[in-house]
Amino acid sequence: MAVNLYDSAYALETAIRQSDEYRELKQAYQEVNADPTAKQMFDQFRQMQLNLQQKQMMGQNISEQEVQQAQATVGMVQQNPKIANLMQAEQKMSMIIGELNQVIMKPLEELYGQF
Repeated sequence: MAVNLYDSAYALETAIRQSDEYRELKQAYQEVNADPTAKQMFDQFRQMQLNLQQKQMMGQNISEQEVQQAQATVGMVQQNPKIANLMQAEQKMSMIIGELNQVIMKPLEELYGQF
């Protein structure tokens, strides 16, 4: 019996969308977007994250000043309860995605052995 992997992937997508963790993430994201101050802080935080990631991917060094600025920004956004809640929900969802990825990759790891 042939298995259509794409059908399974779409079924997993549906399951993720119906999960409590995804619903919590979606609700937290909507709450941040509904609050102009929180949204602005969160957008600035995300932009800073993207800029630092981009520098890392390009092999550029991140200055001590940029590290300090990033730490200050993280501290500031975590003080906002809506953003803190969103970040916690993101972390839960990220852990689940990581666990799902391990399950998905298990056949290949078994085939090739652990690297």
